[in-house]
Amino acid sequence: MTTSAIFTDAVTLEKAEPEHFDLAFTAVTQPCPWPKAYGGDLVAAAAAAAMRSVTDGKTLHSMHSYFLRPADIGAEVRYEVELLRDGRGYSTRQVRGYQNGKTLYACLANFAAGEPGGTFRAEFAVDLPAPEDLPSTADFLADRSGGTMTDESKAYWSGGRSFDMRHVPGPVYLAVEGERTPHQAVWVRPFDPLRPVDGLTDAQRDLAALAYVCDYTILEPVLRVLDLPWARPGLVTASLDHAMWFHRPGPVDDWLLYAQDAVAADDGRGLGHGRFFTRGGLHLATVAQEGMIRAS
Repeated sequence: MTTSAIFTDAVTLEKAEPEHFDLAFTAVTQPCPWPKAYGGDLVAAAAAAAMRSVTDGKTLHSMHSYFLRPADIGAEVRYEVELLRDGRGYSTRQVRGYQNGKTLYACLANFAAGEPGGTFRAEFAVDLPAPEDLPSTADFLADRSGGTMTDESKAYWSGGRSFDMRHVPGPVYLAVEGERTPHQAVWVRPFDPLRPVDGLTDAQRDLAALAYVCDYTILEPVLRVLDLPWARPGLVTASLDHAMWFHRPGPVDDWLLYAQDAVAADDGRGLGHGRFFTRGGLHLATVAQEGMIRAS
């Protein structure tokens, strides 16, 4: 199913009675062919919960998250929001996600009113193929098989993530082909226009969309340099902690370039760094994420 509804369903929240903090919402984790839910699902839902708690026009500019326990798939997660601070220029929220009576996710989210100041925009100067000149994941995997890839995982990679993803160099689903470089770029775009989300403006929905899609590929430069494709038997990965900064608004329904680097890998952990650019070169957001990487 190649549709943006997978993302919008993930960030569609229902109000609930708070048990621990000031506000509470619930959301249901989205289907995936792995034992536990996708980490970006939690980040995006927490971003939506935090944004719904800020009503004075401030914009989300950063999130710092920890993944404490795996989340069940297709099950409700309760997001409780604590209003830590509301100042004239900045506001801060803490969001905790609960499932089965235990805390599985926690983050701090900061919001800014914005003010005049200097401007600097990083550039991505490497000449890359246009996304239209690259195969979609569905095309790339059409005649391929191997490793732990099943029909279910193949369908998920091809169209079950709400976003079309096109890799430079080629993807690492089944093998790391060519040089084991610690760099890659991924063109990403929703399969269809993003739908409205109750309780969020379109601009807030777009921020949640970046938070949602960023986790799919951020560890891939580390896997690439370690020669560990996703379908390698015995490979287990998990998100540990995550930081994201939203620099400025920009279109999310069009192709975005997600430029990524491996920063470090050791002791069963890897750190990836990424930046989102519009097709016109506008730097929208920056991501850093550490994950567990266990290869038996």
